[in-house]
Amino acid sequence: MNIDIHAIHFTSDDELKQFISKRLGKLELFFDRIIATDVFLKVENSSDKTNKIVEVRLQVPNETLIVKKSAKSFEEGIDQSADSLERQLLKHKQKLRN
Repeated sequence: MNIDIHAIHFTSDDELKQFISKRLGKLELFFDRIIATDVFLKVENSSDKTNKIVEVRLQVPNETLIVKKSAKSFEEGIDQSADSLERQLLKHKQKLRN
């Protein structure tokens, strides 16, 4: 699976990139035909504590799954996104079986 990480208006460190690759790499356990993954990291200029926005686009055959989460940190946002994508992948896999 190819994971492209895009940090909008800032530079992400290697530790964050490794965390994202490791966490999203586990999605292949749920569905092994993932084509590509795009991760967009944004920092919103607001006084709110949940100003980190994570958007993940997962391409599978015949469909694109999209999750957008805001959290206090990028790691928390990636965890929430991965959990949501796991559920979507299981639904997609069940739909293909039927």
